[in-house]
Amino acid sequence: MEIILKEDVVNLGYKNDIVTVKAGYGRNYLIPTGKAVIASPAAKKVLAEDLKQRAHKLEKIKKDAEAIAESLKDVSLKIATKVSATGVIYGSVGNIQIAEELAKLGHNIDRKIIVVKDVKEVGQYTAVVKLHKEVSVEIPFEVVAEEA
Repeated sequence: MEIILKEDVVNLGYKNDIVTVKAGYGRNYLIPTGKAVIASPAAKKVLAEDLKQRAHKLEKIKKDAEAIAESLKDVSLKIATKVSATGVIYGSVGNIQIAEELAKLGHNIDRKIIVVKDVKEVGQYTAVVKLHKEVSVEIPFEVVAEEA
């Protein structure tokens, strides 16, 4: 089933993308929650006209995302957390902790656009911030034991 996304959906696509999904996912989740509409020929024409009119605005959004990516390029984080004697973290480090550390440095990034693999041990890791569908930046971070 082809649908047009009305907003960004993680691991599926970005706003105004035409994507193919299973019928149940489209009819039972995406369309009722307002995240997508069925990609009928009329809806595709409306989308094409809308994109043509908003091309200038989309270019500005991309330039803003590139500026944020440039400011995040040299950022390196150190996250302190409670650790057991064997070096295993109590709980895990995720996108929420990364967003909080970035906020401390003055970068207000929405936690929903930060992608991080499961971090359960002390060590070096990398988080990816997806600012735009064509702009993303990798942020290295280190998980260390919290000082008592």
